[in-house]
Amino acid sequence: MFTKIHHVAIIGSDYERSRHFYVDVLGFPVIREHYREERGDYKIDLACGEVELELFIMPQSPKRVNYPEAQGLRHLAFRVESVDETVRMLNEKGIETEPVRLDTYTGKKMTFFHDPDGLPLEIHE
Repeated sequence: MFTKIHHVAIIGSDYERSRHFYVDVLGFPVIREHYREERGDYKIDLACGEVELELFIMPQSPKRVNYPEAQGLRHLAFRVESVDETVRMLNEKGIETEPVRLDTYTGKKMTFFHDPDGLPLEIHE
């Protein structure tokens, strides 16, 4: 019945900061972008392989609960060729990452970093 993920929706609080992070720093290409006057928010659709990231900019949204973790979606993980190289590139752009570790189930390298609103993002080989 379900064949693949179509898109993942992310809510950000600040247009300039979120757009800069996802487009300029992480490099996701913009598919479409528009201001939705009736809702008072921006919607930016980004390409990530065959999956789209929907970035909604909604300044009035409540802050995300990270600690303690709340029920629901825990984090968003991206596959990369090299965790070490990706960490180096992120760090050069001023993005802090957690120490690289091995996933105990897959035996592959992985680590986490956060978007401007605290959303946990994982990179995984």
